Amino acid sequence: MNNLHLNVSGMANNESKTRLLNALDRVKGVQEVAIDLARGTVEVGYNKPTNEMDIKNCIEHTGYKII
Repeated sequence: MNNLHLNVSGMANNESKTRLLNALDRVKGVQEVAIDLARGTVEVGYNKPTNEMDIKNCIEHTGYKII
């Protein structure tokens, strides 16, 4: 399994966290998601066919910015 650690801005509360979790869960190949609101971090464990660009695009299309 591949792991991706990203700093993400725009996540303000548990609703934001749930929204992003739900979006990432719909990406084929995503196995694990850990979101830390206080630090503004997202960690994703994934397998093929998913790649880093798919995950980044999902986060940005959900309304958050990767920093």
